[in-house]
Amino acid sequence: MLDGYEINNATMAIISLKKGRSRIIEEQDEFVVTKDSTEIINDSCKFFGSSYSGRFEGTKNLIGIHYKAPIIIEESREIIFFPTSSPRFQNCNWICLKKIHTIEKDNKKTILKFKNGSCLILDVSYHSIENQILRSTLLESKMRNRKKEVFQ
Repeated sequence: MLDGYEINNATMAIISLKKGRSRIIEEQDEFVVTKDSTEIINDSCKFFGSSYSGRFEGTKNLIGIHYKAPIIIEESREIIFFPTSSPRFQNCNWICLKKIHTIEKDNKKTILKFKNGSCLILDVSYHSIENQILRSTLLESKMRNRKKEVFQ
């Protein structure tokens, strides 16, 4: 069990366990961290020079979303995570947009298939995950377009 964790290129998901614990799923590893999922998101934003609230405001400014907003953790590597529920709730999981290969319906749950071949079953509706992916993709697109405008 780890006391802290910073999101990196291998991070695929942060799964909320009981209060104060999260399971980190990386491409080649899994482990437990003694922090809530949203606390790990905030720590990672700080590691890359911002904060969760700063990144949240950035998302609001770019795409106008303020509920279950996707967050740019690190812009140069385009690391974007989205929450599966409100980050205010203890059961909020966070998923990395660029690690998803496909999603499938499974009754009232959703199966995420990652690019590395692994799967994750979420107790969240397919429609909700699909909507979060669309929001995250819109955020990614706006971020890329802004970068192009600035550097041309």
